[in-house]
Amino acid sequence: MSTISSSRLYGSIQLRRNRGLAGLYLVVAGFLILYALLFPGILTIGGFSKFTQNWFPLALVTMAQALLMLNGGITLAIGPLVSLGAVIAATTMQGVLGVPGGIVAVALAGLSIGAVIGAIVTYLRLPAIIVTLAGSFIISGVALILLPRPGGFIPDWLSTVLAGHAPVAFLLLVLILMLWKVFLATPLGLGIYAAGDNPVGAFRSGVPVERVKVAAFALSGLLAALAGLFVAAQTGSGDPVIGTPFTLNSIAAAVLGGVGFLGGRGTMRGAICGSLLLSVMINVMFFLGFPPVAQYVAQGLIIVGAVAVPELLKGWRARR
Repeated sequence: MSTISSSRLYGSIQLRRNRGLAGLYLVVAGFLILYALLFPGILTIGGFSKFTQNWFPLALVTMAQALLMLNGGITLAIGPLVSLGAVIAATTMQGVLGVPGGIVAVALAGLSIGAVIGAIVTYLRLPAIIVTLAGSFIISGVALILLPRPGGFIPDWLSTVLAGHAPVAFLLLVLILMLWKVFLATPLGLGIYAAGDNPVGAFRSGVPVERVKVAAFALSGLLAALAGLFVAAQTGSGDPVIGTPFTLNSIAAAVLGGVGFLGGRGTMRGAICGSLLLSVMINVMFFLGFPPVAQYVAQGLIIVGAVAVPELLKGWRARR
């Protein structure tokens, strides 16, 4: 295949994958402008740093959820894994392991738990939603056993580095997105999209579909646990239930970003943009004086609209 043909094929694939994201980018830009008008402090380095610190954990768990949705799955264990990551960080960094050992322990816990859940879903042919729901109860129990109440120890210098006045969280997010782009160029990265879009066709093309699914669950667990580590650095301690809201928020943000439930549809940059929209939307409603109940109602309506409008437009185009 010639270089020109390859470029055209790549361009057409990218165009198909990014279809509908232009509208999302415009909505996010509108909310960011409104947020900057309501809170000009975000334009300072300190304000930008605090905003990205609050957004960063949601971005990580959205990536964790999107990984599985792109592969045709879903997980309800995101929140408990965030809590477990925070608890492991807070209970290991004061001991002989220190900060490096604590980070490794968090990463290994996320990877291994994700891999086990993925293996159960894949090789026992069980529904992911059921297995991850059961896993969420077990993981939550383990977190409560390790740390029955908020506490533990996170070094002050680590909290200052990750959640101080410098935009470290934003730089980490950029680094993770660059690593994701590199990962997409590998057989495993391509396999996640292929197995989610057409598992039978991917298998016939030589993609190890089962191993790809287990790897997707393992990477999802890693991202969720690392989000817990960051949350622990933010708060200066571990909390066995702090991750609870992240499960549904990760699904909402991924859907807002155009990631489909049936696999193979959507992009990670869309998912990240969806998490940014959800984060900004919450802040804007807070500054506009929305009571908490109204915030939940408004979030729900916006999410339903974000999902429904593209489908309605698709049906309208099909009838023309």
